[in-house]
Amino acid sequence: MNQHKRRTWMKLTLAAAILAAPLAMSLPAPQAEAAAKAKYTVSPQPFSIEGAKKTIKTINLNGTTYIALRDLSNGLGLGINFDNATQVAKVTGKNRVLEIDLNASSFKLNDQLLWATWGPELVVQDHTTYLPLRFILEKMGYDVGYDSSTKLIALQAIQENDVKISAKEIGADGDGKSLHAYYPVLSGLADSGVQQKINTFLKEEADKYIAAAAKEMSPAVQENNEILKKNPNESVRQPSFDGRFTVTYNEKGRLSLYVDYYQDLGGAHGITFRVPYTFDLSTGNVLTLKDVTNNNANYVSIINSKIKAEIKERELALISPFESIEEDRDFFLNRNGVVIYFSLYEYTPYVAGIPEFVIPYAAFQ
Repeated sequence: MNQHKRRTWMKLTLAAAILAAPLAMSLPAPQAEAAAKAKYTVSPQPFSIEGAKKTIKTINLNGTTYIALRDLSNGLGLGINFDNATQVAKVTGKNRVLEIDLNASSFKLNDQLLWATWGPELVVQDHTTYLPLRFILEKMGYDVGYDSSTKLIALQAIQENDVKISAKEIGADGDGKSLHAYYPVLSGLADSGVQQKINTFLKEEADKYIAAAAKEMSPAVQENNEILKKNPNESVRQPSFDGRFTVTYNEKGRLSLYVDYYQDLGGAHGITFRVPYTFDLSTGNVLTLKDVTNNNANYVSIINSKIKAEIKERELALISPFESIEEDRDFFLNRNGVVIYFSLYEYTPYVAGIPEFVIPYAAFQ
């Protein structure tokens, strides 16, 4: 764990401890109805799929284009399977399996259950299920573009590294707490030694954060136990820890992802701590910020300048002034550039979430 990760982890676990309260708080409201009740107009939409023009019927909901699940295989080469008994749809292709549980309105990608907040609203109309086009296709490894002048939606498969990223889960419930975390597992990489090196590293990282979380949760567990000892009928909220990862870049011999760990010690809200990793798939080494900025001697000042400009442009409210990133600042990659982010409470209030700043690769040329 680099110094920045260590400082941020300590800061956030302290914030979680301050926010914690042993008595149960009101739980989040139930998820909204999965199927939309209104009747939506189904309209023909022009597409360019891998350069081939065609028209597919879609629904527009609050400015978002929805497409029928059964039409995803139309020119995309994706497999679609629906189990009537379980009401689970599976979309397969490009080393991915996306499972959509219509009853639970939940989504699972390569064996990892996605956060509930990641899942979009499902539209079920005339016995057909519609989902946001961008949500589905970006999860399945496609680039989605839109030309406002021609109203044309362009779909292009991303040329990814030849590797599959699945998920495994560790942790368990019991002893007054809940510990669960998904971690990535690579398969199919040409160099099995590099693959094993990365897999071992990621498993060790997940074990480390689970162990640290269990230690942080002990005081809350003890406090709950004391309350229950005095009044067995008292309502308490079990502290929990949950980790899930997102792959943000898998191209040109590099793999970038981050894990969001969410820790709830029983207070008004939990704390999310983000841990990113970027690998060189030819060596298995973890890349540094300097590595991914072409070893540009001025990478820190370039990034600082871009972040300050965006803070001003986006009118971000700061709880402390931003001056400069650290040389070993946490980051991840996406298709557009190097992504720097602010952790919760680092520079912005909790309500701002985790602000991200994309620095184009061209800025480091």
